[in-house]
Amino acid sequence: MPDSSISRFFEKTKRERLDAIKGFASLSEDDIKSLELPDGGITFEKADRMVENAFGTFSLPLGVATNFKINNKDFLVPMAIEEPSVIAAASKAAKLARPKGGFAVTADESYSMGQIQVLNVDADGAIPIIRENAQKILDLANSKSDTLSKMGRGAREITCKKLDTDSDPMLIVELLIDAGDAMGANVTNTMCEGVSPLIERLTGGKALLRILSNYSTRRMARASATFKKESVGGAVIVDNMVHAYQFAKHDVYRAVTHNKGIMNGVIAVANATGQDSRAIEAAAHAYASRTGRYRSLSEWTRDSDGNLVGTLEIPLSVGIVGGIINVHPVAKTCSKILGVKSAKELACIIAAAGLAQNFGAMLALATDGIQKGHMRLHARNLASAAGASTRQIDGIASRMVNEDNISINRARELLGQNQ
Repeated sequence: MPDSSISRFFEKTKRERLDAIKGFASLSEDDIKSLELPDGGITFEKADRMVENAFGTFSLPLGVATNFKINNKDFLVPMAIEEPSVIAAASKAAKLARPKGGFAVTADESYSMGQIQVLNVDADGAIPIIRENAQKILDLANSKSDTLSKMGRGAREITCKKLDTDSDPMLIVELLIDAGDAMGANVTNTMCEGVSPLIERLTGGKALLRILSNYSTRRMARASATFKKESVGGAVIVDNMVHAYQFAKHDVYRAVTHNKGIMNGVIAVANATGQDSRAIEAAAHAYASRTGRYRSLSEWTRDSDGNLVGTLEIPLSVGIVGGIINVHPVAKTCSKILGVKSAKELACIIAAAGLAQNFGAMLALATDGIQKGHMRLHARNLASAAGASTRQIDGIASRMVNEDNISINRARELLGQNQ
């Protein structure tokens, strides 16, 4: 089995990093070439076909988090993000989780929900009619997708509810669909539109909106990891991190930033693998508010030995087929690096990355503070911008941090002294 614990990966050159990733994931030369393409891997012509009024492309740094062991399997985790310290923190967290087995993650089946809004209807009278004709509606929905039907997947359940609003009451018919390894938006919308005329005939109402819901509570991922108290820094640091979690649990202002740290990990992997990051964000924050108060998505406690235990539960609607994955060469290659075989496995990796990043941010906050790492990385960026070589960057950055003079001018001065 390949080992994701690659020693001092951050010190390697670009070629050495690519060679390590190639060996780990058994990538082809074409895969490697896709990672070296200009403009983030897509030409303007391709971008012009993807969105309207295109005039260019926008690239994000693409890195890889090392050390991840998830469900007893090693992964190198691609992450596309512009914020410094995220990849380093996730890698460190994954390394510290390994002695206790790494991350244990489970994910639900890939269920998508579609909603049909029905107006001008006696909702109370229509609900029994919908229930009586549920199989007929499901059969019609499944006739709209030969692919899912051949795979033994497709529409599974029909539910409905009366919704009282500021105007008239309305009927909401909900279609639960097993989307397999796809995110499922297109097939869900197709099925909703396909069954709407039948629902109108059955209820005598008018179907208005016919679209999926991104609040994917039937598509949950649950991650957990245990960190030895000695690895964290001792019992006092464990206590501090539990206190930090309690702050996020009970104060919305802290919870938003706490969850933003989780989403740093989640969205970085989602970006790298071509997922709908806006849908993931919206669902996560809705889930954080499910009790009527916005709370932490994660939970941190001590076990009987005083070790730190973290858990994360998050709705994750992701896919490994369809969408941008089919057209973006870098997203394809990142999926190959992960080696995922199903949407459920991808959800597990993304959830683990979110929990890892949460741990990394909390550890920094509970010890030296978040700025020390940020400023060191900022200093490295300035040293690079001043023209320092790979071998010079760390030395120049360390001097700037120690002097508390982190500026491009000081970086240039120190570079001049080294030459």
